[in-house]
Amino acid sequence: MTRLLALDTSTDACSVALQDGERIISRFELAAKSHTQRLLPMVDEVLSEAGLALADLDALVFGRGPGSFTGLRICLGVVQGLAFSRNLPVVGVSTLKAMAVGYYRRHPDLASASTPLLVALDARMQEVYWTLVKPQSGGGGVETLTDEAVSPPEQVVELAAGHTGEAGFYGVGPGWHYPALEKLAPSAVDMDVHPDARDLLPLGAFALAQGQAVSAEQARPVYLRDEISWKKRERIRS
Repeated sequence: MTRLLALDTSTDACSVALQDGERIISRFELAAKSHTQRLLPMVDEVLSEAGLALADLDALVFGRGPGSFTGLRICLGVVQGLAFSRNLPVVGVSTLKAMAVGYYRRHPDLASASTPLLVALDARMQEVYWTLVKPQSGGGGVETLTDEAVSPPEQVVELAAGHTGEAGFYGVGPGWHYPALEKLAPSAVDMDVHPDARDLLPLGAFALAQGQAVSAEQARPVYLRDEISWKKRERIRS
C-alpha cells in the first residue's frame, strides 16, 4: 500500500494531498501570497486526518513547475525540509501535466474521447508556459504531444498548429487570456483551472514505480525560463 504526500504552490493555488492506499485526503485554497502561512498547516491537517506521521510515508511529491518562481521555491524548500527530517525520497511532477490530469478527472467524457488539451499558464512578460497533451492509455496520466515550453502566444500558435488534431482540442488554464491563442480555434476554453496536489498523486506514484525518485538534495524545480529572462523580470519589478 503506497503512502504519498503531495504539495503544490506553483500558482496562486496552494494545495496538499495525501494518498493512503485507495484513500485520498486533500486541501486546496486559492491563497495568493499566503503560501508560506498555509502550506505547513495544511500538511499537518491532512496527516492528522489520516492518522499518519511523516515516518509512515513512502515518498513526497511536489509540483516542480513551471509556474511562479517564488511559489516553486517555497514548495521545494518545505518538501526538502520534510524529506530531510525522515530521509524520504522525493518526486517532482509537472504542474502542466497535473492540470491536465485534474481536468480529465473532472471531465471523464473528454478523457474517454482522448480529447487533447493545450494547457497554458501565464508566464508574464507576454509569454505562456504551455504543452499539448492527451490521456495516457491504461492509466491516470497524460502523454505529451509537444514538449513543455515558454513562448510568446504567437509562437505557441505556430508550434502547436500541427499537433492539435482534426477532432479538436480544449484550451485549459489561465494562460488562455492572451487573445492570440484563439487563432488555434479550440473547441472550448476553460481558464479557471489550477494545479491541485491531488492530481500530482497518480503522476508521482507512476514516477516512483519507474524509479524516478531522488533524494531531497537532488530535487530541483523546472523554471523553463532561463536566468537572463529571470534577471530581466527582477529589473522590471524593481
